[in-house]
This record gives sequence, C-alpha cells and structure tokens, in this order.
Amino acid sequence: MFLGKEVRVFMKGQAEDSFIELKSKNDKESQSLVRSIERMIAILKQNPQYGNPIKKELIPDNFKKLGISNLYRVELSNYWRMLYTIESSRIEIFCFILNIVDHPTYDKIFGYK
Repeated sequence: MFLGKEVRVFMKGQAEDSFIELKSKNDKESQSLVRSIERMIAILKQNPQYGNPIKKELIPDNFKKLGISNLYRVELSNYWRMLYTIESSRIEIFCFILNIVDHPTYDKIFGYK
C-alpha cells in the first residue's frame, strides 16, 4: 500500500524478455541481477516513487511516443539499470517496468557517450 492505494508491478516488453533470459542462466552475475530485480520489485510495491525521476525533457522519444510522461530509474547490481513508469487510478497504482539493461545499453537509450 502506498498513500492508501494498492501497488501492482508489471513487466512489459524488453524488461520481461530480459528477466526471463536472466532467470534461465545459472551464472553468478545473472543470479545476482535476478535477486536485485526481485528486491526492487518488492521495494516498488512499498514505494513506487523509490527510483530517481528522469527529467521530462530527457525522456527518450520512443517512450514519449508510447505516451509515457514519467520515467524512473533504479540501479541494479553489476551496473545494470531498470526503467519504469507509474500510472494511477483512484484505487490502484501501477508500476510498469519497461527496460532492464546493462550500462552501455542504458547509455545508448539516452544518447550518452
């Protein structure tokens, strides 16, 4: 519960694919990332605004085209990043995890060099 509302967390698209791929691997790095993601999901259920908000003008165009007007970033183990957005109704808050990426991919998404 957050502000008296139920919080639900969903993975979409690339994030879901990455999570499934990481769970299928048995190496230490992948398992560490899976635990880190699961820990962040538990945190988001308690506080969906836990992540660092990304300034509106820095939200990549491909997210804006999907109608995403707020974007948050959380750091995972091994320098990976998780990007998510928040939507709300009168009864519930929804966190949609959009991307789970390594640092070079994160830099590419935001056009960093």
